[in-house]
Amino acid sequence: MDIKISYQPSYSMASVRLGPNEAIRTEAGAMVAMSPGITLETKMQGGLLKSLARSILGGESLFINNYQAGADGGVMNLAPVLPGDMFVLNLNNESMILQSGAFVASESGTELDTKWGGAKTFFSSEGLIMLKAAGTGSLIVSSYGAIHEMNLDAGQKLTVDTGHLVAFTEGIGYDVRTIGGIKSTLFSGEGLVVDLTGPGRALLQTRSQDAFLAWLIPRLPASDGSGGSGVNVRLGG
Repeated sequence: MDIKISYQPSYSMASVRLGPNEAIRTEAGAMVAMSPGITLETKMQGGLLKSLARSILGGESLFINNYQAGADGGVMNLAPVLPGDMFVLNLNNESMILQSGAFVASESGTELDTKWGGAKTFFSSEGLIMLKAAGTGSLIVSSYGAIHEMNLDAGQKLTVDTGHLVAFTEGIGYDVRTIGGIKSTLFSGEGLVVDLTGPGRALLQTRSQDAFLAWLIPRLPASDGSGGSGVNVRLGG
């Protein structure tokens, strides 16, 4: 499998070249285009309960699309819902912790899981859900805005607004907490941050979809009952 990312960092798209009979799993709705001969099978990955957990707790779709190339191989183009960057993580019998919604696609040797040991730490934090991707193979993730990669040395600490966290390697220490003085993007009055402790790698996104919604929603007009579909957005101020 060969993966090339184009149009970075604002409107990224992945071109995935599949070898003969090679397969890839994608988030539902990620497919932009594909070669003839590539077949699609949509199913609940990993059993009903695990799929429901992924859907309800992790924000990922209930159904995962499984694509398989024919004897001649083929090419697929993939893109996430939000504008932003895409990044390829090459896992070698290792694990990454992902922000819900960051998953785009993976080779069949990787698995998504919402029931990993640290899940409760994030589930207990308002609106913050993380997934664990483990195994061997290529994993494609996406961000809102550009991706900023940081490599933390042993003992090095980094405090990250949770709305800007995309992924980090399993083994990094983490502690989710509220912090005063930062306006919450979740409208709770307190901001959420995660304290990371190396060693390991962390991917951050330069924009936060929650922060954007917090800016946008107050500027949307209230419904006047006329049934009109237009939306006026106030700019500035």
